[in-house]
Amino acid sequence: MARALTLLEKLYLAAIVIVGIGWIADIPRYAGVSLIAAEWIGMLLGIGIAGALLKYPYFKRFRIVDVLLGFAALGSWLWMSVNYNDWIIDVAGYTAEKFVPGIVAIVLLMEAMRKSAGLPITLLVWLLIAYGLFGYVLPAPVRAEALPAQAFVMYVYADTNGIPGLVMTVVGTLVLAFVLLGRLMEVTGATRFFTDLALSGMGHRRGGPAKVAVVASSIFGSINGTVIGNIMSTGIVTIPLMKKSGFKARYAGAIEAVASNGGQIAPPVMGATAFLIAEFLQLSYVEVVVAALVPAVLYYVSLFLQVDAIAARYALHGMDKRDLPNAGALFRTGWAFLLPLIVLIYLLFGRGFDPALSALAAVATLFVLITILRRRFLRPKEIAAMIVGGGENMLPLLMIAGGAGVVIGVMNITGLGFSLSIMLSQIGQNAGIFAMLLLTAALSIVLGMGMPTTAIYVVLSVVLAPAIVEMGVAPMAAHLFIFYFGLLSFLTPPVAIASFVAANLAQSGMWRTSFEGVKLAAIAYLLPFLWCFNPALILDGTPLEIVYAIGTALIGALMIARGMQWVRLGDFRVLVLGFALFGAAIAVGGSTIWFGSDSAINILAGLLGTVLLLVVRTGVVEWLGTTVSDDSSR
Repeated sequence: MARALTLLEKLYLAAIVIVGIGWIADIPRYAGVSLIAAEWIGMLLGIGIAGALLKYPYFKRFRIVDVLLGFAALGSWLWMSVNYNDWIIDVAGYTAEKFVPGIVAIVLLMEAMRKSAGLPITLLVWLLIAYGLFGYVLPAPVRAEALPAQAFVMYVYADTNGIPGLVMTVVGTLVLAFVLLGRLMEVTGATRFFTDLALSGMGHRRGGPAKVAVVASSIFGSINGTVIGNIMSTGIVTIPLMKKSGFKARYAGAIEAVASNGGQIAPPVMGATAFLIAEFLQLSYVEVVVAALVPAVLYYVSLFLQVDAIAARYALHGMDKRDLPNAGALFRTGWAFLLPLIVLIYLLFGRGFDPALSALAAVATLFVLITILRRRFLRPKEIAAMIVGGGENMLPLLMIAGGAGVVIGVMNITGLGFSLSIMLSQIGQNAGIFAMLLLTAALSIVLGMGMPTTAIYVVLSVVLAPAIVEMGVAPMAAHLFIFYFGLLSFLTPPVAIASFVAANLAQSGMWRTSFEGVKLAAIAYLLPFLWCFNPALILDGTPLEIVYAIGTALIGALMIARGMQWVRLGDFRVLVLGFALFGAAIAVGGSTIWFGSDSAINILAGLLGTVLLLVVRTGVVEWLGTTVSDDSSR
């Protein structure tokens, strides 16, 4: 019995990937079958819910309940798929054969989401469902439109503005394709190749293992799609190396957490969220990547320099070159791992191909290269494990996408999204746009706590982005603003999941690791405000405005990198100097806001910042003397 249930679970997980690939490759059309997106989504979601219910059973021995609930989920969602065409033109009303399966489908989706994606996102969606059903009793301005329960259920269950809508389509195609690519890279050893490549180039430098963590996590994190998955993939290698080379445990954990979190904002893939932003804004994927490029570079420049400052403070040397992988040997044996990424970037940017098809092309390229050129034939068990593993990775994403569909549906049908936008806009009009951005940043961090990357962006883009745009912020700037602050929930206490996971690997204190992570990522808390007031930082402006914005922001980032490593307990002079340099960094980095985006005064601000950096580097350390040393506690 147990073996049969395990086999059924694996069949569900494999079917997720197979059905997704079939839709991306447009197999139904070649087979002469006409399907629309909602019909395919119903099938994919039903399989995913059945798989999630079976993978996370209520009882280890008495699992027939999970099987039966899985069949009910599969049946209720397939019922929507089979009848969708008729329901589009059916004007007979919300009859029981429609909304009763809808109730079953939604309830089982919520339960599968609780099991696979966690309680925080599930509670949020349940609250919104309750609001959709009973929000009409609330006072203005948050009163919901009153509507029959049957109409509400059918809207969420079978309308393209509900569950079978945009988010499910993006996750079931774009995200699935990149999850499969990341999984194949793990199976074939590409993750280790990129880590070894970073070791060969950075390992011998001052604080080398930590710099390896920054480089490797930025590369793999963009494709991997999850912060925690990135930490568990690269951190198990880099964290022990950092500790062995002399980094304190809290620094090792914090560096890996911040580097892995940055992978989600790093082009070209950005953890697949770039595609969601493009879909929401109805822009090309290339436009999103171009806009996100400069902030991502500044993020990693600041992190890299802070890592170097920590290594310098403790006089940490790099690894012995004799212990490092040889770059030439790596390229001779591992170049096959680079070519798929080149193919991916070429198809995306050079040819403008569909991102999902481009990712599948990269998958096929890697598969062929590994099989033929390296003569490493993947055994059927390995291929099956890759497909099943890809389906397993997709489970929480599918459930979250379904929950996001509920959120969007409730926002639309009740008018809650419009009401929230009006409320936030009024705050902005009364207190100013800066106050509204502060409130939005705080809400983004709070709402993002405990939620996966994709869910964070989807929820925030529906709830908060419209209000920022209403205040005059450019749409791209607004969406990147909430995306950054949603991601910062992974590093910000009290629910700093990325820091806590990395701290566990490093065997360090969770709170101290989280505190160090916030310092290392300080630039990410400031940049979103800068590009909201001056979108030239995301390359939306004249060439002169862009040069001024990038130049002053870069100098500000350098000042922050040095100043934040002096913001620590132990010596009052060090603390004061750190905060003073941090304040000066804000003044220089934000000069395009204070003096105008095209003002020549920005040149003077940049020069003053550069001079201050040189003074700090040459004279202040001597003045501080031994106070630059840190305590020896973990």
